[in-house]
Amino acid sequence: MDHLNLNRCIFMSSYVFVSVIMINGYQLVPALCIFGDSVMDAGNNNYLPTFLRANFLPYGRDFVTHEPTGRFCNGKLAVDYTAEYLGFRTYPPPYLSAANGTLLLNGANFASAGSGFYHRTARLYQSITLTRQIAYYRDWQDQVVNIVGHKRTNAIFSRGIHILCAGNSDFLQHYYISPLLNRMYTPSQFSKILLNSYYAFVESLYSLGVRRIGVTTLPPVGCLPAAITLFGDKTRGCVSRFNNDAMMFNNKLNETSQRLVAQFPGLKLVIFDIYHPLLDIITNPSNNDFYESRRGCCGTGIFETSFLCNANSIGTCSNATGYVFWDGFHPSEAANRILAQTQLAQGLNLIFYNCYIYNMKWLICISVCIKLTMFFCKMFKI
Repeated sequence: MDHLNLNRCIFMSSYVFVSVIMINGYQLVPALCIFGDSVMDAGNNNYLPTFLRANFLPYGRDFVTHEPTGRFCNGKLAVDYTAEYLGFRTYPPPYLSAANGTLLLNGANFASAGSGFYHRTARLYQSITLTRQIAYYRDWQDQVVNIVGHKRTNAIFSRGIHILCAGNSDFLQHYYISPLLNRMYTPSQFSKILLNSYYAFVESLYSLGVRRIGVTTLPPVGCLPAAITLFGDKTRGCVSRFNNDAMMFNNKLNETSQRLVAQFPGLKLVIFDIYHPLLDIITNPSNNDFYESRRGCCGTGIFETSFLCNANSIGTCSNATGYVFWDGFHPSEAANRILAQTQLAQGLNLIFYNCYIYNMKWLICISVCIKLTMFFCKMFKI
């Protein structure tokens, strides 16, 4: 079974998994908390004095409400699908939106567009640093304690799933465009700085009682439309050195994560590989029901993002479902759905641990469903 067919089989397995959850209205984990950058930001930047915002059309035009929310997408983010797949009836609200206590009990979104592992990246774009996101998370914990008391909160914090996505802004929106950083550090040296920050981030969460963490790899940075426009050639092929840097970083991310697991007892840490699934979609768009993978839907699609992608942008497509990218940096809702499915399959161990704690019956049921799907995939060579 080749890599693309395996992805389709994983998709089918995940679909069975999702169906069981949604039909029965079962919430697999007590809370979902989100950290990181614009790939995860659900609207926190709406409340900041930064130009990196997406609270205007055409952003959000295909979202549930058909209104802009601050998500850097035409519709749902991958993490929105993740929330659905885990059985949540609502998406983790942006923490700065002052959501009510009932919503906050299920988690919150602390991500901020322009943020990253490197604190100066966030400061450059007036975003929320990861250190500040941790501080907000600590405030969120206090709010939850005030609502339900200490007895219940330990389970919420330790059994809840926490997802981090960062690093893309550090490279594409800082390192590659900064002559100073380029002269000071090689990509490998810069990666070490970022991973030191990652280590400290996980260590901080662990000290706050967190035990379930998922972190995404870097995407194929050199294949983002903006990267190709700014650093590529006339063929509009992917920038290979950027992709090489991303793979190098991802390898170091895996190594650092192994050290963290060895260092902290009880820590469950899963790496979500988005590099290879997204690269598959980009290089084989028709196999995934896409027809455009080199430019985004918004405007010309070759560099626009944030305020450059607006209601007056000339050339914006009328239907984004065939586009891998929504703007020059971010995947479309259609691509996010596929990425969320692959992440779900990769994170089953993280989820099943929680299922075991909550309800062994559901663990067995869902596990059997997925194993049967995988069996039929192999039998019929899907």
